[in-house]
Amino acid sequence: MTASRGTPDATSTAGPRMRQWVHRTFGGPEVLQLEETDRPRPGEGEILLRVHAAGVNPVDARTRRGAAPPPGGPPYVPGWDSSGTVEELGPRVSRFRVGDEVFGMHPGGAYAEYLVAPADSFATKPPGISHVEAAGAPVAALGAWQALVELGQVRPGHRVLVHAAAGGVGHIAVQLAKSRGAFVYGTAREPKHAFLRALGVDEPIDYTADDFVAVARDVDIALDLIGGEYGPRTLATLLPGGLLVSTVVSDPGFGETAARVAGARWAPLLATPSGAQLSEIAVLLADGRVQVHVEATLPFEEAAKATALVETERTYGKLVLDLAP
Repeated sequence: MTASRGTPDATSTAGPRMRQWVHRTFGGPEVLQLEETDRPRPGEGEILLRVHAAGVNPVDARTRRGAAPPPGGPPYVPGWDSSGTVEELGPRVSRFRVGDEVFGMHPGGAYAEYLVAPADSFATKPPGISHVEAAGAPVAALGAWQALVELGQVRPGHRVLVHAAAGGVGHIAVQLAKSRGAFVYGTAREPKHAFLRALGVDEPIDYTADDFVAVARDVDIALDLIGGEYGPRTLATLLPGGLLVSTVVSDPGFGETAARVAGARWAPLLATPSGAQLSEIAVLLADGRVQVHVEATLPFEEAAKATALVETERTYGKLVLDLAP
């Protein structure tokens, strides 16, 4: 999976133009610059997307800081989540037509008015939700789906523990688990507990006041979105043979050996694009079993501010940039 650098020659004047956010060095929000550049053209198997909305994720801030540098380094156009209209088809693309409304995940490039990405990374946007809601879904929903459905095979009667349950991935994971009949524990600060209950969390846990190990017991599947000390502590909540899925692969807090000694299974996870899985998720979005909570929608011109907000890790659900024409 190669991150999109999305940086055509900003001095060229040939062909249609567009705006995009670029950081050419690592640092704070101030390193993001809004530039004008040539509109890209799709290659084989790709689509050109007119971006109507772009999701803002913690990875955008980590990449900007240099904590998760893109292959080859900057210059780099952030943004993994997008929803919009297919503007042009590359060769050998048959699943979409020009004018189709789609949403998808692609590693980089969505903070732009137009995006080129593989068609297979996108799915048809459910007609009942807005582009803003759809743009908040792909990274969070695919991470939750791949953790709980693909790896965990969650089913009725399972007990599921979701850390950071009010965040982007967490709030989708809670709803996915509930839609499949699980009992759900969710960790978050106490002021977020009403939000967790509205999502379907059966037992919210205030990690600042309570030891979640003492509350969450006999867990079949745990989803750790925090890492560090949370990893080994979460192992202690699992049933024998239970599964811990960790999305913080750089610092899970333990390794395969420790999991085996604890009698548990461990699976590191980096969410990957999948239009096929997004098509299944789209069904849940269409009928309301899963809803994307968008805490704030910011104009495209405030992308730098949006990455600063997501960096606080205090948001509910998702932040989204609105590029609607």
